[in-house]
Amino acid sequence: MLNKGLSEDELFTFFSHKKREDLDHDYILSSMCTIPHSVAVRAHCMFMETNLGDPGLFPGTASLEQILVGRFGSLFHCPEAGGYATSGGTESNIQALRLAKAIRCTDGHGHNGQPNIVVPESAHFSFKKACDILGLGMRRVPLRKDFRMDADRAAEQIDNNTIALVGVAGTTEYGMVDPIADLATIALEHDLFFHVDAAFGGMVIPFLDDPVPFDFALPGVTSIAVDPHKMGMSTIPCGCLLTRDPGILNTLNIDTPYLTVKQEYTLGGTRPGAPVAGALAVLDYLGVEGMKAVVAGCMKNTERLIAGMETLGIPRAATPDVNVATFTCDRGRMPGPWKVSWTCRKHLRIVCMPHVHRDRIEAFLKDIGETHA
Repeated sequence: MLNKGLSEDELFTFFSHKKREDLDHDYILSSMCTIPHSVAVRAHCMFMETNLGDPGLFPGTASLEQILVGRFGSLFHCPEAGGYATSGGTESNIQALRLAKAIRCTDGHGHNGQPNIVVPESAHFSFKKACDILGLGMRRVPLRKDFRMDADRAAEQIDNNTIALVGVAGTTEYGMVDPIADLATIALEHDLFFHVDAAFGGMVIPFLDDPVPFDFALPGVTSIAVDPHKMGMSTIPCGCLLTRDPGILNTLNIDTPYLTVKQEYTLGGTRPGAPVAGALAVLDYLGVEGMKAVVAGCMKNTERLIAGMETLGIPRAATPDVNVATFTCDRGRMPGPWKVSWTCRKHLRIVCMPHVHRDRIEAFLKDIGETHA
């Protein structure tokens, strides 16, 4: 720590220099986050000092969190759903598995070995973190040729020690939606907790012209993770965990005697209210019609990117369900200064987020075309 503080000019000159070292969003094609919507920024600034970890001190902000949960519950065909705002998909996924384990250990089911979960090979790495923390085994199910989870193989992996089944709606690497309806049926047959990781797809799929079933409209779905700070264009960090039955969250309650509430089921203690306000601001400002327009634009750009790449002789690796495009491409021939990413199977991966406008797609196609000429 400095002995003598800096002047405001010195401080922000230093910060400006550091900010310029960050990558320009004009060239970021690899991220599932985007530039926050202006209404999210404005709302965030209004609630900067609020702490949802002690909600009795900030009842107005706490009510915004419940409104946000209600918005997602309605969007996911369960207006009475419970839930809370998390820091993002990782926390939501950890909490879902905490719930699954807690419920399984209190419903009379015994275990003859280590509790396990069944996930697709495409599952986000947060599930590995969750299993490490919770002492769970993780059984990874192979993907079909279309990069979706093989439901039949998933059913084969379930045994008496399985506490949860996981499906993904909008996979991180290939933008695919697993056969959620089939998995929900399997979960019902085995009386399993079924968690849908829709961190990305949850703010895309409902706004497509012909959305595939993935949410509480399917009776077997127990919980859903969704991230407003991805396609919801809110400020970072903001995720949300939804549960069909609001009461099951109380399974995780711990005593918090010195706070304004005496029990909490959240993972974090201090929880910022600002990004929650930002997330709700975007949803209510754009509404369903506005979100449909945003998603339609991103999907159109994804289709244009795929068509343009294939015209250049660079084939798609998959036909995605959401706005993630992958290609079989030479890694050594990527033009700078574009920031792309690569899947575990060595495919080029580009996410057509709201900041990846049509002109950015055309500029990238021009540059990569020159390197592949």
